[in-house]
Amino acid sequence: MERQMLRYTLDRLRGKNYLLECHREVDPIYELGGVLTYFRNRQPILFNRVKGSSMKVVGGLYGNRDIVYELLNMNRENRLFKFMDAIANPKPYKVLPTGPVKENIIRGNIDLSKIFPIPKFNERDSSTYITAGVLVVKDPESGRFFTSIRRMQVLGGNKISDLIGSPKLTNDFLKLEKRNRDLEVAIVLGYDAYFLLACQVSSATYGVDKFEIDSAMRGEPLELVKCESVDLLVPAYAEVVLEGRMVAGKRELEGPFGELMGYYGGIGPHPYIEVDVITHRNNPIFQVAFPCREEHLANGLIREVELYNHLKNQVDVVDVNVTEGGGYRFNAFVSINKKFEGDGKSAILAALGSNKDLKQVVVVDPDVDIYHVQDIEWAITTRCQAASDFVIVPSA
Repeated sequence: MERQMLRYTLDRLRGKNYLLECHREVDPIYELGGVLTYFRNRQPILFNRVKGSSMKVVGGLYGNRDIVYELLNMNRENRLFKFMDAIANPKPYKVLPTGPVKENIIRGNIDLSKIFPIPKFNERDSSTYITAGVLVVKDPESGRFFTSIRRMQVLGGNKISDLIGSPKLTNDFLKLEKRNRDLEVAIVLGYDAYFLLACQVSSATYGVDKFEIDSAMRGEPLELVKCESVDLLVPAYAEVVLEGRMVAGKRELEGPFGELMGYYGGIGPHPYIEVDVITHRNNPIFQVAFPCREEHLANGLIREVELYNHLKNQVDVVDVNVTEGGGYRFNAFVSINKKFEGDGKSAILAALGSNKDLKQVVVVDPDVDIYHVQDIEWAITTRCQAASDFVIVPSA
């Protein structure tokens, strides 16, 4: 019995009555995304009938903190330490001779838009986008596997643009490009919370094989299979894998695209991927994420680990919350046990120095619930004076 990836996750969600199933036909252009955003992307929904496709679509899987904690078999109190332990003590993965993701293999004549019900979410988006795809690459020097979520604009046929983002991935691609070599990639859809969380750990910071972090976090080896056309490994129980190459020396315009914080990203030239092979399970379920709530919650959970570690060397930190309202990136609430005068300001400065993206930090005593904005507002209103308790760093 399988215990990994999407179908096992759906069984668990059904068992806890967390999964909604939509039996009414929905249009992947705007309507499907509209349903997800109506529920603020916190409600797992399986769309059983999608216009123009026989394929089911699932979204909203990993946008609710409490559900994610349950799927990871952890809770708010121990999650930081479990994440830290997995990063510090990676475990080996397991390679299988084959797996369900190999049940169907498509070679050649690939038209992604005809095969998959790829949504368009916002009016001014330049195209349909794959928003939940986890990109798999292999470090050319160490042989370690690195994974990350990237947004992918459908360009037509077998071509999708890739917003690289990651400094390490960018550097690896540019090094190969100078030698006129393509970067081999695989794109995974239909994964579980462990796979998602592991892919958010910074390759540049830790340099650890993401599959080994996944194995440590889930408490058993991540089961993988070899790709058909590239020298990469992918989860044996994934729903869909796109195998291909990031093409050297070529660029396509990408954007605009409706971003997490409610603004459109700009237009720019980016590398693109040519998909050579698709493997998928029988009756595959296509995974989507409304831009980009689920990815950023997972990213915020890992950022909390880094923030906590940075703060604990300065103050007696109780807990940290990299907030939804700040895109799980720009704002944080911090709870500390104040031991000395000035600890609050020390915590603020330490937090701002921990990550270049962090813009606003609120530091409170342990009796204030950092997961409830009303409690934070109450503390700011009743326990501080702006002239003496606000710290502003000019021109930063």
